[in-house]
Amino acid sequence: MSVVVTERSIMNRKLLYTGVAIVSAVFISTPPAYSVERSELAELKQMLAEMRNEYESRISALENRIKRAESKVIDTENRLKMTKHISNGIGQFSDSKRPQMEPQVKSSTQSRDNLFNPAISFILQGSGVRYSRDQETWHLPGFQTGGEAGLKEEGLSLTETELKASVNVDDWFYGEAMVGLHEHEGDTEVHLEEAFLDTLNLPLGVGLRFGRFFTKTGYLNTQHSHEWDFSDAPLTSQAFLGKQYYDDGLRLSWLAPTDTFLEFGMEALRGREFPANGNHDRWVGGAKNYFMQVGNDIGSEHSFLFGLSHLRTEPDDRGSNDHGHSDGEQHGTFQFSGDSDLTVANLIWKWAPDGNPEERNFIFQTEYFYRDEDGALQFNHNTDSASLFYDGTQEGFYTQGIYQFLPGWRVGLRYDRLWTDNTLRIIENNSDEEDEELLEESGLSDEHDPYRWTLMADYSHSEFSRLRLQYTKDYSRSGDSDDQFHLQYIMSLGSHPAHEY
Repeated sequence: MSVVVTERSIMNRKLLYTGVAIVSAVFISTPPAYSVERSELAELKQMLAEMRNEYESRISALENRIKRAESKVIDTENRLKMTKHISNGIGQFSDSKRPQMEPQVKSSTQSRDNLFNPAISFILQGSGVRYSRDQETWHLPGFQTGGEAGLKEEGLSLTETELKASVNVDDWFYGEAMVGLHEHEGDTEVHLEEAFLDTLNLPLGVGLRFGRFFTKTGYLNTQHSHEWDFSDAPLTSQAFLGKQYYDDGLRLSWLAPTDTFLEFGMEALRGREFPANGNHDRWVGGAKNYFMQVGNDIGSEHSFLFGLSHLRTEPDDRGSNDHGHSDGEQHGTFQFSGDSDLTVANLIWKWAPDGNPEERNFIFQTEYFYRDEDGALQFNHNTDSASLFYDGTQEGFYTQGIYQFLPGWRVGLRYDRLWTDNTLRIIENNSDEEDEELLEESGLSDEHDPYRWTLMADYSHSEFSRLRLQYTKDYSRSGDSDDQFHLQYIMSLGSHPAHEY
């Protein structure tokens, strides 16, 4: 059998042999290449794992350093302010442990001159006031009122002007001073309201304040008048604290390391100002105030602050600045010496839709005061004198609500009331006054329980200006009510630090 070999068949065979060779080469060479790739992949995975472990270790170390630094910063800032920055009176407690410092310490690249320059603010307050009853006959039956208690001067006047300076003195101390100027009987009076130093770096949440300051007796007492929601102080502040109680002394406080805001403290005071009045020979201890505060967020829209305080004083010849008579004349002076214990409970509740107070918000605020006093009253008028036994129980409260319905626009309603249960007895009377006349003239008789209603509306064009209109139906004195109209402006010049909660 013969085979015819052609050029075409030879080419086909060559192609066949070549294909078989290529396929064989592929099958023969593939296992080694695959093995090499798996080895390289395992090596890369091992290198990645080592790098991940190394970076996770570095990140963990950095996070620990950040936590330690934040803890130190938070502890320092908590000593300055107890609550958050608020705009138009509301904020959430989630920021309460990072209050704004006054001023903030900037980066180390700042010059030393700028770093320690004080923040200075000048608050201008003026009002136009009209009363339907004689201002000179104002008094609160059942109470000795002192300090700056009383009605504002009728007509147009500069009611209160405040000059404030605050600064971080260094990394140990924060300092603040407030000078107040106000008109009284046609004269401008200047008084130093606050001048104190706060420690910045005491451990374990401990803080120390020393100097002159408003005591933490209740909630409103620590706020300056331009921070109030109404043009005047509640009846409780006027009756029990002489509008506001400030004194020289020391404050020791402790902030608990909890998510809930929890603070305890005590204040040892000189005891020279109303309602203490006296004890000039003591450095501190003429008055003592104990306080606690607790607050927290409830969801994203609500927050609250509850406080309790107890002020114990030993008045020595504490006088009264009221007139005590409907004719506006003072027929003699009564000075009280003895023991006085004042307990105050306060509650503040704030709401803002979605936690944003810029558009709308509501603030409910109330304080209850209870005071127990016993001692002696000394009456003096020219050469006349008398001694009286005095044992008094005095109570009062105010409740108010403030609603911001549009940005900058607010309305508010306040109700306040006082009542007393005082016992007076003549011990010795060496005057021409009859016993009954002396008891009535003391102003401590229970002839009437003062109360009043107040309605206000205000507008803030910015955080630096506020205009307010206020009307009060006042029943503080027996007889006809007093219709009181207030038109007020509050202007802030210069630095405007955050207010407390």
